[in-house]
Amino acid sequence: MSGPLLLLDAASLYYRVFFGVPDRRSSPDAPPNNAVRGFLDMIATLCAAHRPSGLVACWDDDWRPAFRVEAIPTYKSHRLADGSAVAEDSPPDLDVQVPVIVEALAALGIARVGCPGYEADDVIGSYAARERGRRPVRIVTGDRDLFQLVDDAADIHVLYTARTGVRDAELIDQAYLREAYGVATGEAYVDFAVLRGDPSDGLPGVPGIGAKTATQLLATYGDLAGLRAAVDGGDPAIKGARRAKLEASAAYLDAAPRVVRVAPDAPLPDLDVAPPTQVADVSAMSRLAVQYGLAASFDRVVDALGLAPR
Repeated sequence: MSGPLLLLDAASLYYRVFFGVPDRRSSPDAPPNNAVRGFLDMIATLCAAHRPSGLVACWDDDWRPAFRVEAIPTYKSHRLADGSAVAEDSPPDLDVQVPVIVEALAALGIARVGCPGYEADDVIGSYAARERGRRPVRIVTGDRDLFQLVDDAADIHVLYTARTGVRDAELIDQAYLREAYGVATGEAYVDFAVLRGDPSDGLPGVPGIGAKTATQLLATYGDLAGLRAAVDGGDPAIKGARRAKLEASAAYLDAAPRVVRVAPDAPLPDLDVAPPTQVADVSAMSRLAVQYGLAASFDRVVDALGLAPR
């Protein structure tokens, strides 16, 4: 069996590694490099462990897509910087490293893919849909949103880095979903996430319904559609404040699945995503290594992928 397609949730990974990797600049005048170092080291670790047949750094071309904001205007609105309609508030020392990550990936020859009007999650979901049944897929992320793509039969799983880091990433399969959330499939996780909500994404959920209650309701009614049919049909088991809150949340429950569910059909470019066999631009890699102190991290990626100089 060939190695998996590794799909990296790039922003999730470099944002988390920025806070997890120490800033070891020799001089305060030197450019920050901890996010770039950490991101490259992650790639080296993952490639050495999984020997992927495909490798994509999935990018947020639009971190707040119009179709999601139209459905729920509060989607990620709390992350807007100084009232801006476009800029996300993030640490300046991280902002200046993102273009360096872009350059580093290009120098190595690692595919970086975004789609206009879509988030990285949608790029990941679209690759997962395209590759279903062709080869294993491993989604590397520190965010739970992508648990919805887990599918044991298709060998699509998440390597979850939030709690243990990339070296000891948790493998999220359907058994994990059942144990942690009481849902049997990735698709059922969408319904769970809709009911519970996610304040970090500006999704309110249904008031009074947390994770435990969401699990109980889905176990009883099968899925969100079954629960809503029971509410609309006057099921006497749903009463009092719970009924009132579910009825009051009808508009949210109409819209939220379109926001929570990742797109399976983002317009992916016609691009070879096989791991590189040689360094794409040796001079660019050398320049970045010297300018940003990245020599050791580049060496780890080159060794992990067995890259030859061009």
